[in-house]
This record gives sequence, structure tokens and C-alpha cells, in this order.
Amino acid sequence: MARSQAALPDSAMAGILRDAALYALVTFGLCVPIIAYRTDPGPGTELVLVPRWGLVAALCAAIFVARLVQRLVLLRRDARRALTPSPSQATEAVHGEPDAGQKTSKVGLYLFIGIALTLPMIAAAATGGLSSARYWIDLGILILTYVMLGWGLNIVVGLAGLLDLGYVAFYAVGAYSYALLSTTFGLSFWVCLPLAGLFAGLWGMILGFPVLRLRGDYLAIVTLAFGEIIRLVLINWTDVTGGGAGISSIPRATFFGIPFTAGDDGFAATFGIPYDSMHRLVFLYYLILGLALITNFVTLRLRRLPIGRAWEALREDEIACRSLGIDTTATKLTAFALGAAFGGVAGSFFAVRQGFISPESFNFLESAIILAIVVLGGMGSQVGVAIAAVAMVGGPEMLRNLGFLKAVFGEGFDPSEYRLLLFGLAMVAMMVWRPRGLISERMPSVSLGERRAVSGAHVSEGHG
Repeated sequence: MARSQAALPDSAMAGILRDAALYALVTFGLCVPIIAYRTDPGPGTELVLVPRWGLVAALCAAIFVARLVQRLVLLRRDARRALTPSPSQATEAVHGEPDAGQKTSKVGLYLFIGIALTLPMIAAAATGGLSSARYWIDLGILILTYVMLGWGLNIVVGLAGLLDLGYVAFYAVGAYSYALLSTTFGLSFWVCLPLAGLFAGLWGMILGFPVLRLRGDYLAIVTLAFGEIIRLVLINWTDVTGGGAGISSIPRATFFGIPFTAGDDGFAATFGIPYDSMHRLVFLYYLILGLALITNFVTLRLRRLPIGRAWEALREDEIACRSLGIDTTATKLTAFALGAAFGGVAGSFFAVRQGFISPESFNFLESAIILAIVVLGGMGSQVGVAIAAVAMVGGPEMLRNLGFLKAVFGEGFDPSEYRLLLFGLAMVAMMVWRPRGLISERMPSVSLGERRAVSGAHVSEGHG
């Protein structure tokens, strides 16, 4: 690195410094109206402006240093690639096998699964009891819900290559299906759960028919419109959905008919253990964990079947897929239906966990978060989606508790106010350094001889 910097011409170094200074200047312009001043209540009814120029200077300096380091590293990479050009690509070298950073470590994978299975026990042991571990178990339930949603959308986007911006619509259909079936007809949780998935899968097929001939941006616009249509229907169809007031008093989940109550017929009395309100929360955690693992298992099995290979063929080249005799209509519809079904099951779990649902819970931001999880994790990578869900959902929550930043920026600094800003900067850095996602390793569903993993660059660029 030092040798590369020493060989850098003065003109190139000056250009890099100007670029970093420009980034710092733009940061300064954005920080002046947003961060430079804070409003505090004054002695009377007036507001007092408290200047925070030290924080603005620190952010500008951080952006300057980060951009400078990025340009130097990218310059070194480009110089290395220029010495070893790839004949298959004129612009970027694409390696046949993934490097160490692109591969999934088996030890890390087993560790991840072990932590997921024992999280309630670990949290209880670390905090001194189940009641004290409520926050961590709730966070685990939220993360696993997005893991399941990410794996469901991964079928549509990652495997079939169909850009869906309205996935939250199926999430909403599942939630409202469960709420209406349980409150109106009195059906149990275990009956409503598969029915919600079936209804959401049906809506996925209904969406699939009008978009059979659409691809790329046009498909994204139509799916986005579909998600907004569902949300507006939920708001305006007040006789059925309750409108903006939503649906409340949704029946709680039971342990195969045994309620989590303190009575003689409750869960604790049935199994002869002391009653604890946390039993229901722990049950919900393992329930969503089981549903997520079922989603992962079904996806992996389907990928090895002809329908899964048809999805991947459709993703790589639709014209070539059609020329091979593959029914692209059935392929698209199955991808939409199956992905929507998993989203509907996740929605029903959301309804039973919250006990209350409203249209505000199913806005476009939810679709954007789920799509970002799929893209950041690596298109088609199941493990990458799980890691990205932990980072995207758990990361902002962890930033709430960054108390040590007060020692850097002063006592007036509140980390919870800037958690989304800090997390956004981390996301931008991640897309710069790893544009193909966290895990870009791809295992072929069909192989001759030795089964070898390939780099995700081939999949992304359409090389197979």
C-alpha cells in the first residue's frame, strides 16, 4: 500500500484530494440545515437554538477521510486489475471461483444457527431472567420475521429475477386474512395460518397474470402500484378492514389449543411449571424460527427441482429460457405465488404477535427494507439474506445504545437521533465495497463431476 501511494503521481493525488474535499463540502451543506442547530425549550414558551458546529466539523472530517481512503484503495485495485485483464470482460475482471470474503464459513453458519436456537436461554442467562430478556427476545422475533420475508422475496427477486417492489402487499393480505378469519369466524391459529398463506399465494397469482410480459423497470412500477392499491383498499374498505382504525382484539396464538394463561387450563398448569407471561413470547420466538426454517428448507429443495432450475434460467435469460421449451408463464406464476404465500404466512404471524393491525404497518418502506435485505445479502443467497436481516433490523436497534459516542461528540449528543443516519452511511459503504452483496457464493443446482462454487459475478452478469 505504501509503495502504491509513493508511486502515485502528484496530479492523481491532487484529484483524489479535490474529490474528498468536494464530498466534505456536500456533507457540510447537508449538515447546516439538519445538524448544525438543535432546538431546546427556553425559559418561557420560546425555543432556543443550540449550535453544534463541532459535530458538523467531525462529520465533515469523517466523510473526507473515508472518501480519501476509498479512492486510494480503489486506485490500487484498478491498478492490480489492469495488470491482469480478463478476456471475458473488458471492464471488470470476473473470477471463476469466489474468494474468501465471498464464501460462507461452515463454522460461522453453525454458530449462527446455534445462537438462533438458544437466543432466549442466552438472553435469560445474561440478563438474569426471562422477564429481563424481553427486549432481546422481541428483537429476535422481529429479525426472524424479516428473515422469513427476505427468504420469500428471494424466490421472486433472487432466483427468478423478477423485481418486485410491492411485496408488502402479500404481507398485508396474510395479516388481514388471519385477523378476519379469527375474529369473524372464530377459527384457531393453526387453521388460519395455512389459509392466510393460501390467500396470499392466490393474490400472487392474480398479480402475476398482468405482468407476464413486463420486465425490469416496468415490472417494478406495476408491482409498486399493486402494493399501493392493496394499502388504499385496506384504508377505504372500512366495513371489512376497519379502515385506518385497523382490527384489534386479534386472538392470541395457543400451544396446540393450550392458552398461555394463568388458569388451570393454561400452559403453565398443564406442564406443571410456575406461570410466567414470558412463556408466550418464547413460544412466538420458536414459532417464527420454525416458520423461517421451513421457508428456507422449501426454497432449497425447490431450487434443486426442475421448477427451481427454470427460475434460474428465467433470471439469466428469458429468451434463451423460452427457446429451451420452458413455460415462462408457469415459471413466473409459481415464483410469484410461492413468494407471496411465504409473505402471507409471515403476515399472519405478525397479526397474532401484535394483536392489532392497521394499514400504516404495510407501507412502501417495508417493501424497500425487505428488498434491501435481499440485495445486500446477495441475490439468491439464503445465508446472505439472513445476515443482512440481522444487520438491517438489528443494527439500528443496537445504535440506540451507543452511549460511548457522547464522550466523542459531547453530552448533548443523542445516539438514537442519528442511528438511521449512521446506519445509512454504513449501508452506502457496504454497497461501495461489496456491490454484489455480503455473500456472493453460488452453488450450482446441477453439476457434472465435481460440484464447485462460483462467484456471484457470473450470475449477476448473466454468465451462468
